[in-house]
Amino acid sequence: MTGHYNVLFLCTGNRARSILAEGILNHKGKPRFTAYSAGSHPHGVIHPFAIRQLQAAGISTEGFRSKSWDEFAAYGAPRMDFVFTLCDSAAKEACPVWPGQPMTAHWGIPDPGDAGEDRAALERAFRDAFVTLDRRIGLFLSLPLASLDKLAIKRGIDRIGQQ
Repeated sequence: MTGHYNVLFLCTGNRARSILAEGILNHKGKPRFTAYSAGSHPHGVIHPFAIRQLQAAGISTEGFRSKSWDEFAAYGAPRMDFVFTLCDSAAKEACPVWPGQPMTAHWGIPDPGDAGEDRAALERAFRDAFVTLDRRIGLFLSLPLASLDKLAIKRGIDRIGQQ
């Protein structure tokens, strides 16, 4: 694998985790990676703490919006090289499945938007989700994609999700 890679981060609501991941990868992965995010049942709005967390990290949030994965299955949509699901199966959250040929991995992360009404708990949950995603994306970016075959890459991204 060489060149430019498109990455789609999927979760259920596309309001927090996938938005954080999109922002982090677009910030850290330029120019080799373009990240997108979507949800199987999008909320239609981004959680304000997701925007706040990205901005605190110096990551642009311009143009971000909550969207359906249908946009990326439509004719003319960018072809995805990698698809990561971020839903939390421990919370019995349904994970979307992406058809086709991209490499896929599951990086389960609890939804920080479900941390309750307490401001401190929400800030902590969003910070924890951001730090976990930032670490996993950093590891993903360190994979020597150009010199690995698909099976080796798949094993690498699966291991990252277990960390």
